[in-house]
Amino acid sequence: MEELLDLKLISKLRLCIGEVEDITDIKQRKLRYWEEKGIISSSTSTCGGNKLFDYINIKKVLLIKEYIEEGFTLDASAKKADIKLLASLEVFNKLGQ
Repeated sequence: MEELLDLKLISKLRLCIGEVEDITDIKQRKLRYWEEKGIISSSTSTCGGNKLFDYINIKKVLLIKEYIEEGFTLDASAKKADIKLLASLEVFNKLGQ
């Protein structure tokens, strides 16, 4: 039976900041601000010199957006997202073994 979750593929996923904006409905300016604050991180590569975001950071953006919509501040949302992502990373690490 094929694996439903391809961990190698997920680990290689990188999207340009414009694509992250399209997926999350968070404007690029706000994504850059969050990065300046150290809430999310990106790398620069062959995407026309644009910022590239991995799966974990895209997931974090989506979680932060959800928490902000629930009424949490940006900082509180980022902390809640970190806690949630830590649990997810532990599961991914166990699945990858």
